[in-house]
Amino acid sequence: MPLLQAVNLSHAFGAETVLNGASLSLEPGDRVGLVGRNGCGKSTLVRILAGSLTPDEGAVTLQRGRRAALLEQDPDLPPDETLRGAAEAAFADLHRLHEELHAVFDRMASADGDGLTRLLREQERLERAIDAAGGYAVDHKIDATLHGLGFTDAQFTIACKDLSGGQRGRLALARLLLESPDLLLLDEPTNHLDIDGRMWLESFLREEFSGAVLLISHDRRLLQNVVTRIVEVEDGRLIDYPGSYDTFRRLRAERRRTILGAYERQQAEFRRQAQFIQKYKTGQRAKEARGRQKHLDRARAEAIEKPLDIGAFRFNLPKAPRAGELVITARGLCKRYALTDDSGEPAGEKVLFHDLDLTIARGERWGIIGPNGAGKTTLVRCLLGDMAPDAGTVRLGANLAVGYYRQTDAGVDPERPVYRFIQDAVRAENPDAELTEQQARDLAGAFLFSGLDQEKPMGVLSGGERSRARLAALLASAKNLLVLDEPTNHLDIPSAERLEEALTTDGAYTGALLLISHDRALIDATCDHVLALDGDGGAEAVIGNFSDWLARRRARDSASAPAREPRPRRQANTKRDRAPGERPTGSAGGLNLSLNELESRIESLQARLAEIDTALSDPGVWIAPDRASALAAERAALADELEPLEHEWFERAGSA
Repeated sequence: MPLLQAVNLSHAFGAETVLNGASLSLEPGDRVGLVGRNGCGKSTLVRILAGSLTPDEGAVTLQRGRRAALLEQDPDLPPDETLRGAAEAAFADLHRLHEELHAVFDRMASADGDGLTRLLREQERLERAIDAAGGYAVDHKIDATLHGLGFTDAQFTIACKDLSGGQRGRLALARLLLESPDLLLLDEPTNHLDIDGRMWLESFLREEFSGAVLLISHDRRLLQNVVTRIVEVEDGRLIDYPGSYDTFRRLRAERRRTILGAYERQQAEFRRQAQFIQKYKTGQRAKEARGRQKHLDRARAEAIEKPLDIGAFRFNLPKAPRAGELVITARGLCKRYALTDDSGEPAGEKVLFHDLDLTIARGERWGIIGPNGAGKTTLVRCLLGDMAPDAGTVRLGANLAVGYYRQTDAGVDPERPVYRFIQDAVRAENPDAELTEQQARDLAGAFLFSGLDQEKPMGVLSGGERSRARLAALLASAKNLLVLDEPTNHLDIPSAERLEEALTTDGAYTGALLLISHDRALIDATCDHVLALDGDGGAEAVIGNFSDWLARRRARDSASAPAREPRPRRQANTKRDRAPGERPTGSAGGLNLSLNELESRIESLQARLAEIDTALSDPGVWIAPDRASALAAERAALADELEPLEHEWFERAGSA
């Protein structure tokens, strides 16, 4: 039986139908990517699947006893609770079990006979439930998840009401992952994550989470590395493709070529029939012509629709002036800002970059990466002269024409149609430049604006549409240095891929590039150098793209990592005597556990042993000899189980 079944879902917002007979089946453990153009109905679908929106038609069935959870874009967080406290709320049921267990221990102090026997059974039931719900490794899970999503220990005590929008989004994601539902419904989970956060989430979903995942994301690398199936929303219906994102692209192109061929053959047949009807609508074959007309009308009513064409486009961008050999030369750059504590008093300073040297030559493509808040935008502003560094010098090359895509789009005339906006933007950058209306429309079409969409005023466009129009105008402005600050933030996947084509294909942009982005696929495709800021004032320049930088970092981390210090600490008195060289014996269950599962079980056993040691050190426990004997027996059993697990961990961790 499927984990979730959605049948013939339809939904409309006013006159706009976004889902029309959409059906979907999810099995336990599925990893499914949900893709489609902005506004096609992806978020509507996941809200219906989560039960937070009722469809106009159709039904959703979730397996009895299973739970689906949706990542909310505007999470409801307790304003006065700390960040870590809000994350701990994911384990509310586990905390309740611990409280019940402590209550059982309290009652044991005065119980005897049958009452004590019942309490011992209740203790056993609760401990099994605690172990199944995460046991005693909860603190480690919470810390690891918050750290993985980019929070520092110092931020754990911040009240939820004082968190930024991005921090609230990351906290909501952390809490959802910690809840571990049977089905995760993730709507753009990487929106507020830097590259390290995205890679951590990717690893978590692939290796740690055992439930099913339905993932909406514009991060192509995340889709490629996590999902095993892609579902595309197109014209209100769902089209299912097996395999990774790259496989999906290939299969979708093949499908569209097949449909386009059928469409063209059908249109040719329509033209042939129309010619026959026109030729013989009068005369001896008029009756036959009228019959063919009826048949043609029925066929046209059921005609194959022409597939949406978002394939490759051959760009023909204006030629930019030739820049000097060196585009930017920076020496000894430093930038810092003062920190204050909660009372507004000085609390040291934050160094963004220190003693930074950088040389960018004509035609080089640099990707600038680093954690959120590392100073990437600040660095670019210092390089361009928009902001003064605290120390160091910057020299811009000769004949430099800079095009700067900022994250904000202030100054856009809301009444201008898209194609006119592109024309005006080019003219504003270069009064001598002339972009004809047809050239502007062609470029708008290249960035996926249809004929009617090109007439839309800029003020009514979505964030993604405005971004596409601004990027089109920038590329048409004949610049020899493009500076793009998070250009894919509001772009859907087809738009991001079109930008990639505009920066890499023949006839496209040929100048130098400074690209600030968390989009790993875009950096890989467009950059031949990477500058990585570490968030602590340091920076590393690497020749190559993102994958080259990542391989270098992993090799360096592996080579410099000290011998791993064993995490489990043996409890006192957990050894039994054995002959020299004898391998510990006992439960072989550790052989079937992953390393993370092994660590979690060891931590659970150690925590329980510590609780028993504390209990046995209390003289009051010996008032009830049966209780003391039961604790001692449990302790011996746990110690016997722990020792081989620790031995297994040491062997596997040492070879990792």
